[in-house]
Amino acid sequence: MRDKVYPVSWWGSAKMGERRFQHSAHNTSTSVFSRYQCAPYKRHNQATTRSSGCKQIYRRCSHQKMTTLTRQDLNFGQVVADILCEFLEVAIHLILYVREVYPSGIFQKRKKYNVPVQMSCHPELNQYIHDTLHCVKPLIEKNDAEKVVVVIMDKEHHPVERFVFEISQPPLLSISSDTLLSHVEQLLRAVILKISVCDAVLENNPPGCTFTVLVHTREAATRNMEKVQVIKDFPWIVADEQEVHMQEPRLIPLKTMTSDIVKMQLYVEERAQKAS
Repeated sequence: MRDKVYPVSWWGSAKMGERRFQHSAHNTSTSVFSRYQCAPYKRHNQATTRSSGCKQIYRRCSHQKMTTLTRQDLNFGQVVADILCEFLEVAIHLILYVREVYPSGIFQKRKKYNVPVQMSCHPELNQYIHDTLHCVKPLIEKNDAEKVVVVIMDKEHHPVERFVFEISQPPLLSISSDTLLSHVEQLLRAVILKISVCDAVLENNPPGCTFTVLVHTREAATRNMEKVQVIKDFPWIVADEQEVHMQEPRLIPLKTMTSDIVKMQLYVEERAQKAS
């Protein structure tokens, strides 16, 4: 089945609300929607935060005995989407900090998955990441998202690194408190710890980098996205070919996690020569 790719970009040089559409003639059908924003760096003392219903959902499910359910039971897709979007929000903030896309002064140390993490205090950046994942969440909920990719780009908008989160969901769910609480949290904690030390295996990035988020989806997701009002409020554009592919990148596997509700593989594609 052919893929679709959807990115959201945070580029300081782009115009607010700009839309572009382009189709790639690669070996897979690639179509990307993105929204560009312009947000100059400013210091803020307060950070915007987002509450999540994940823990409440965990508690509802944790009292049940081990049982096998389909994706439609207990709104399985929503449970997985809540878990992954909450994790991806933490992961994106941490990637931007570790890879020095933004100054370290706009980040504050927090605690998530029982380990210290770095979260941005910049309200506009925080809102942008939140809105991006708010658009991605329906795709994960319907099992339409296959990859979420954080692309770090140089001043010429050429990718230097691609953090690829490959996601797969089983058709059946085995529910227990250990699965939804302890086991999944331990697995996500291990992924976060790998991201926090990934600079040890990656070369330094050139100054002035920006980032974009790509979402690889199933073929039918294109039409579904345009029908959802939240997607129209946060427009997407087709990604450039250079955002989607890198020429002979160095592949660095970081972490693979397997649970009863979701499987995820994280790896980095790094450009061989990063000097601008």
